[in-house]
Amino acid sequence: MLSFIQNLFKKEKLNYQDLKSRDAIIIDVRTPEEFAKRHADHSINIPLNEIKNHIEEIKLHHKPVIMCCRSGARSGIATKTLINEGVEVYNGGSWKQVQAEVND
Repeated sequence: MLSFIQNLFKKEKLNYQDLKSRDAIIIDVRTPEEFAKRHADHSINIPLNEIKNHIEEIKLHHKPVIMCCRSGARSGIATKTLINEGVEVYNGGSWKQVQAEVND
């Protein structure tokens, strides 16, 4: 159980330059209320509990996806869901980290 929780927060070092050059989509899986307060530029909001309903829509973009949330836990769950569906997806962790990296 502890390793499962640790893996949710585990985040690989992403090559944001490469992902930006390939027009990666940023998906924030927080609630609409959290997203409305602040979010990474150009991100879209698909709450974690709705991510399964949007898999085909996400696949239609044919672009890599960067997931984010408040801490990286919910985005980790969403990342695993999309990986299992064959999507090129990365857990960016917190939306603040993604914002800093994308604007770098």
